[in-house]
Amino acid sequence: MEPKYKRVLLKLSGEALAAGADGILNFDFISSVAEVLKKCIDAGVEVGVIVGAGNIWRGRQGGKMDRVRADSMGMLATTINALALQDTFIQCGLKAKVMTAVEMNTFADKYVTRDAVAALEAGTVVIFGCGLGAPYFSTDTAAVLRAAEIEADAVLMAKNIDGVYSADPKRDPNAVRYDEITYKEVLEKELKALDLTATTFCMDNDIKCYAFELKDPMNIYRVIMGEKIGTELHR
Repeated sequence: MEPKYKRVLLKLSGEALAAGADGILNFDFISSVAEVLKKCIDAGVEVGVIVGAGNIWRGRQGGKMDRVRADSMGMLATTINALALQDTFIQCGLKAKVMTAVEMNTFADKYVTRDAVAALEAGTVVIFGCGLGAPYFSTDTAAVLRAAEIEADAVLMAKNIDGVYSADPKRDPNAVRYDEITYKEVLEKELKALDLTATTFCMDNDIKCYAFELKDPMNIYRVIMGEKIGTELHR
């Protein structure tokens, strides 16, 4: 069976990486994600990963802090998660490289599009840290921009919920999950699938996204192979 996508950008939330751990990271769970990514790469798929930092810090937690400084802390937190992913991926037999939007040469390579693409083509999982390297922009926005830059076929949004709903399913028992939805509908319905900037960027640049639950990491492989799970978002 041939994969539906040859190059993907996987967005992992920080909360998903914690997955019930006592600390900020659940390394057993991350290892299970790594094993699935190895299966994807063995099938000929090139994989980039961008990671959030909700398990450590969000800029909005800064209270009265200067917003730029609070968001800078969030960028640093994503790099902590990226390094943890890299180490676990390597232990599981993958080649992995961390590239950051902000220079921190002691820990990672500076993000350059052509270098990222070359690494992907060589079968290396490229992990993008520091978001876009600028305050006010979420890792959702960073994910879709990096996807455009590396010419990914799709953005895989691995979340703690199994798709995009008409309302918060935890609060509204009548909430309906969409099998697919356009970005225009997301904006009109004011759904929380992606942040506003990311949604608009995807619509303007015809980027395909899939939102699905990461609880079972094999869902990553299933989406890549074309199985209909979660929600497809498109123009």
